[in-house]
Order: sequence, then structure tokens, then C-alpha cells
Amino acid sequence: EATVYGDDPGAVAAGFAELAIARLHVVDLDGAKAGRPVNGDAIRGIVAAVGDVPVQLGGGIRSLDAVASALDAGVSRVILGTVALRNPDLVREAARRFPNQIVVGIDAKDGRVAVEGWLETSETRAVELAPRFEAVGVAAIVYTDIARDGMLSGPNLDATLELADAVSIPVIVSGGVSSEDDLVRAAGYKDRGIAGAIVGRAIYTGDVDLGRALEKVSCC
Repeated sequence: EATVYGDDPGAVAAGFAELAIARLHVVDLDGAKAGRPVNGDAIRGIVAAVGDVPVQLGGGIRSLDAVASALDAGVSRVILGTVALRNPDLVREAARRFPNQIVVGIDAKDGRVAVEGWLETSETRAVELAPRFEAVGVAAIVYTDIARDGMLSGPNLDATLELADAVSIPVIVSGGVSSEDDLVRAAGYKDRGIAGAIVGRAIYTGDVDLGRALEKVSCC
């Protein structure tokens, strides 16, 4: 069952942009399930609403044409998830054509990579997969522990650090952020390769005051 926190994504995004966030993370949830981009109009509206704030987009982007379309819409970075495991050659070609604009999203449960909008879990270990994509030139990796995503139980920093130790490109932690202290802890691992954290539900529920959180991590 979906929980809707607002019916105007552009307005919500504009509110985040006013707080001087480093980047806006957007997921086309319908696209992730459909295997193709679905919410193109909403994405373009978000990009227009946030001005100069970079937007990274994931969800259902599984072809070079879809990558190009997202970038043409003003998105600064595209996240490839399921296709990264299913078709690594596409990731390699995307990274070649669009340098510094391709991010791999590794979603995992118990350390195993999940695909198809989290509906399936593969036998591939996340920590083994990450170096393969570093080798083809992706800009960063978003690591999501799907058992914690949306649960407000705290991010899985141990697993994220294990993955970050296996690569030299930036790793962004996702899933389970439930407090400003979670963000401060993540920020404390910059020297281990954790370059940022994604926070979503905790903002909407009021568990994280984004403005205050940004102030707290700015000194880390």
C-alpha cells in the first residue's frame, strides 16, 4: 500500500531546494515496476522547480535512449539499478557516452543484490558487484539496504562501509535514515568513501528537520 505525502512533486522539490541541499534524489516508482520511465512530466516539473540544484533520477531506466531522455529533461545524473545486473554492457556504454552522469544503484537484502523493483533477490553479493562498475567508469554508487528502506530503523552503515572499502568511487548510503543523528554518523565516514546519505520518509514524517540536519552535517 502506497503512502502519498503530497500531490505536487514540483512544490515539494522546490521546498527542499530552498534549504540548499547538495542534490535531489528522485525515484520513478511506477517506472521501477514497469521497467520503463513513466512519470516524465512530473520529473520535468521537478527539474524546473529546483533551479540549479542537481537532480539524480532512478527507476525504470533500462536503455541508452531512456538515459539520454532523462538527461535531456535536465536531470544531472541517472541511476541504473536492475539493468546494471542484467546488462552490464549497457552500463559500460552509458558511462562512456555520458561521463560523470551515470550512477549505479545497488539495492540489497542480506548483502544480496535485489532487482526488478525489489521484487527479486539475486545470488550476487553487493560487495562483489560494486568493483565491476567502478571499473567501467560510473560516477558513484547508491547503496540501499531494502530491509531498512522506509522503516526508520537507521541505515546499515556496516554494510555500506564494507562496500565503500571495496571501491574508490563515492558511495551514497540509502535506506532507513530515521534521525539527524543517523546523518551525522554517516557524514563521519567521509574518509571511508561515504560521500552522502539519502533521506526520504523521515523528512515527511517529521523525524528529520532537513534544515537543521544540513547545519549539523556541514561541520563534519
